[in-house]
Amino acid sequence: MGRTTRRLLAGAALVAGLAVSSALAQQPQTVRLRGPIEAMDGSTLTVKAGEAGDVKVKLTDNAAVYGVVKASLADIKPGAFIGVGATPQADGSQRAIQIMIFAEVQRGTGEGHRPWDRPNTTMTNATVDTTVAGVDGQVVMVKYKDGEKKIIVGPDAVIRAYVVGSKDELKPGANINIVAATKKPDGTFEAARVNVGREGIVP
Repeated sequence: MGRTTRRLLAGAALVAGLAVSSALAQQPQTVRLRGPIEAMDGSTLTVKAGEAGDVKVKLTDNAAVYGVVKASLADIKPGAFIGVGATPQADGSQRAIQIMIFAEVQRGTGEGHRPWDRPNTTMTNATVDTTVAGVDGQVVMVKYKDGEKKIIVGPDAVIRAYVVGSKDELKPGANINIVAATKKPDGTFEAARVNVGREGIVP
């Protein structure tokens, strides 16, 4: 390979790297917002978001709304697609802290295994393969595209389910959770999905 060719390849690699960095920098950053709805103005919610105070969130025209309802171990059946927030155990298994059973239309959402948003915890979104009783609780084997995990579900695990909801549920007093809200230049937020608690549940 000649010196000129090497220079051209190095230059092309540098340009490609800068293009990727620029694209990443331009991607909007998202944040998680949760709290009760204070007010509604058309498609804009005012949410009392904890330490952040009152924030305004504009819903996109096609925003999806999902209700969050109570569920039980009996609802975790083979074939269900679930999200498990858990604490890793020494033997490689995961002890469930919280399990969310996804609605069928959400199947495949965030599939995989990764760190959760709490220290020293993991999140696994996967399909239930088998579930059997174990010494420390129910043992649930889940599979995702790159592997599988053994989940221990003790009596202290919080189990909830998503159900398809509607924008009619978004009213003052309702507790909501927005997983990915995009902050706009004017300080407001935009969201394409809202989870709303039903029957007193705080999602």
